[in-house]
Amino acid sequence: MTNLHVDEHWPRAGHWLSSGSSAEHTGMTVVGIGAHLTSLTPTGADKTPAAIREAMYKYSTYSWEHDLDIASVSVRDVGDIPDPDWEEGEARVFAKMAELRGKQDLLVALGGDNAITYSVGKGLWGDQIGKAGLITIDAHHDIREGISNGSPVRRLIAAGLQGTHIAQIGISDYANSPEYAKRAKEYGITVITRGAMRTRPLEDIMAEAIYIAGASGGPIHYDLDVDVCDRAVTPACPAATPGGLSADDVRHLTFLATSHSNVTSMDITEIDATIDSKDERTIRLGALCVLEAAAGVASRSN
Repeated sequence: MTNLHVDEHWPRAGHWLSSGSSAEHTGMTVVGIGAHLTSLTPTGADKTPAAIREAMYKYSTYSWEHDLDIASVSVRDVGDIPDPDWEEGEARVFAKMAELRGKQDLLVALGGDNAITYSVGKGLWGDQIGKAGLITIDAHHDIREGISNGSPVRRLIAAGLQGTHIAQIGISDYANSPEYAKRAKEYGITVITRGAMRTRPLEDIMAEAIYIAGASGGPIHYDLDVDVCDRAVTPACPAATPGGLSADDVRHLTFLATSHSNVTSMDITEIDATIDSKDERTIRLGALCVLEAAAGVASRSN
């Protein structure tokens, strides 16, 4: 990162991420999975992992709110998985996830589109998929037919994930069809709509989601589809709608989720770095969510 002020007393989060712990087990592992070829809307989301890494140099490692320095969290960036789309590409993701299984407290996958939720979850869970849980922060159910960024939840259920172990937070009006809403109910998915969130504290909502996703005591994956946010907040998310969540909402939800030790993986998806605003507000939000996740991990030992 060039043209940034140097201050030995103001460590940059980008340097923390690139520090590269050599420990066998780390607090956090970051991996880029730039899936984009099966997206329902043409996207340059494959450029996003690199953009998020670059944006992290704009932030420090200290959270005043939580009085935590994320530099205390050991981190490993394993780079990007090449060509992660379609079945052949997903096989590469499965293999990498199997290799990383159990080697960190939290794995953070930088998308890429939302199709990676399937390959990351299935790859990490292996034969534990029946006991695993999923929390999605998303405007959409993602239970469409076929292989796309609109189908990862359905595909995980087809692979053995129990619908009753899924909590979906932020589901938006006029962003889903009657048929898929019906299917979500049939699967037993718990849906907490954007409207319901207006009258409930985020802490209460996340506690319910953790309870549902962790019903069998298995690992939980936290899927953050950034198009859950208000469109004014996330211009680089093609499917974001007016009236979505605030940037602060998704940052706090991310901290709340990752502060639980049974949340062992997460993804950040649906940001198209090629269409962001000049101030890079969407990419910067993605970077801040990585930092909130690190703070969540750090808080586990407090």
